[in-house]
Amino acid sequence: MDPHLPNSSKLLKEQFVSNLNGSSMLEIFALTTTMPILILIRHSITSNLFIGAYPKKKNDDAVSGNRNLKAYLATLSLDYLVIVVPMLLFFTVLADWSYITACLLLILTLLYIAAKRSGDSSLSFEGEPNSLRSYIMSYRIIVMIITFLCILAVDFKIFPRRYAKTETYGTSLMDLGVGAFVLANSLVSRQARNITSVNLKGTIISSSPLIILGFLRLVTTTSVDYQVHVGEYGVHWNFFFTLGAVSILTSIINVPPRYSGIFGLLVLVGYQFCLMNGLNHYLLSNERGMDIISQNKEGIFSIFGYWGLYLLGVNLGNYLIFGSHTSGFRSNRWVRLRVWVLCILFWLLTVLLDRHVERVSRRTCNLPYVTMVVADNLQLISILMLADLVPGRKTSILEEAYNRNLLATFLLANILTGLVNLSIDTLSVSSFTALSVMLIYSYILSTVIGFADYFGMKLKFW
Repeated sequence: MDPHLPNSSKLLKEQFVSNLNGSSMLEIFALTTTMPILILIRHSITSNLFIGAYPKKKNDDAVSGNRNLKAYLATLSLDYLVIVVPMLLFFTVLADWSYITACLLLILTLLYIAAKRSGDSSLSFEGEPNSLRSYIMSYRIIVMIITFLCILAVDFKIFPRRYAKTETYGTSLMDLGVGAFVLANSLVSRQARNITSVNLKGTIISSSPLIILGFLRLVTTTSVDYQVHVGEYGVHWNFFFTLGAVSILTSIINVPPRYSGIFGLLVLVGYQFCLMNGLNHYLLSNERGMDIISQNKEGIFSIFGYWGLYLLGVNLGNYLIFGSHTSGFRSNRWVRLRVWVLCILFWLLTVLLDRHVERVSRRTCNLPYVTMVVADNLQLISILMLADLVPGRKTSILEEAYNRNLLATFLLANILTGLVNLSIDTLSVSSFTALSVMLIYSYILSTVIGFADYFGMKLKFW
């Protein structure tokens, strides 16, 4: 390829993330074991290290009047060093040590829990020791951190190609991204809380920000000639359109949360049947017609898979988090047991489907992909629920900041990622430079979102 061609850099970057086969399910399992343990480690560190960083009383909208700015920034930086930096290292320079780091962290965590339980009968917990929602919040933050680290790291050679999105079949860390977003939203959705609405006008209004963001992304990537892998969603489709479509479908076809799991399973089985009886040949073919559906066939048809995933998440959220059984002295023990059992069952189901039905495919969002997303995300939650056995806070400053501005975090991460790609040739820089850029990028992102939280700013459309 002639390097002097105007689009040579764009083509090279597109090829860099194309035709990949991913890694093994075991490595994905190991990676997603280490991440929640980092959260547990941070929670176990005494919160009195920086007096004045936390509000004097629990208040989701606490502003600077309750907190000392210097202590807040110091605690935010500690959170960044304990949570974000190790994750970045696991995805890059320590990628070949994933199994060893997972085993070591898990063993050390279990030994720490055993020592604390046997050595101190009066464990000191701060906040609510049995808050199921705090686990879900930490889980959603993990999904966000993985996302904003990977979307930039994938453009550097320091990021292993096996972690990047697969072309057709296979499993990888980045493949879990959009599925995890859909599931994370469904677990705490209005449907999961049994607050349903079939008002078409309200549905369109609530989904309009996602559609607008989808069009903005389309316009900006086209205008700056930004690299886009067409095989991922299609020519014009993107992640925001998928989220908007799932939201509209779920609101229009109103399924009670207790039945949404069964209905979602029927949707997934029906979609899988269509895939195996001709639809796969159409979706995975490189040929495209001139009509809008053919141009965006992957994105449009995968909606059925993501919709089925969302419905499963609604049922799980209602069953595990918002159901009546989650109150009472046995709540956490029983919910923890349910999550662990479901995690094991979904992993076993994923292995069986991948071997005997069809290999996992994020591109089509087939049934094995959906079960893998559910299994992996339940695994994150199940490890986070070990926090009941670890003394300390149930959240951190960084988690609280991200939680109040998840949408702003994602949008800012996309903007910064675009600026980095337009400013430097990510394929030619050294590993040291790549790691330095990633550290600066993630710290700027964390600090900006932290300042927004400190001053009580929240980006919310509805």
